[in-house]
Amino acid sequence: VQLQAYGGGLVQAGGSLRLSCAGSRRTSSNNGMGWFRQAPGKGREFVAAISWHGGSKSYADSVKGRFTISRDYAANTVFLQMNSLKTEDTAVYYCAVAFASMAPVVASGYRYWGQGTQVTVSS
Repeated sequence: VQLQAYGGGLVQAGGSLRLSCAGSRRTSSNNGMGWFRQAPGKGREFVAAISWHGGSKSYADSVKGRFTISRDYAANTVFLQMNSLKTEDTAVYYCAVAFASMAPVVASGYRYWGQGTQVTVSS
């Protein structure tokens, strides 16, 4: 499975971005999917996750109320809508496919990882 994340860029604080992650095969359609991020000098941290059926979603406390995860099964794509962006949201964002149908909040629960996309929020 190949994953490609895109949609990152430079935005001012308070602005919005929408990240997308497309899978190359439909094997991810029965699996949970998630987003993680890694800021310079820091470890990879959980951002959001969605179960295979979309009925279960999890968010990091730092992004609750600002970010929304969703998925399009027909397009084999997961999205991350990011609103009210803050400078501390600056990081490389990665999408991932989970081992199972649920959506774990730890990186060890994910089988496939995509290449990251840079998000930079300026003050």
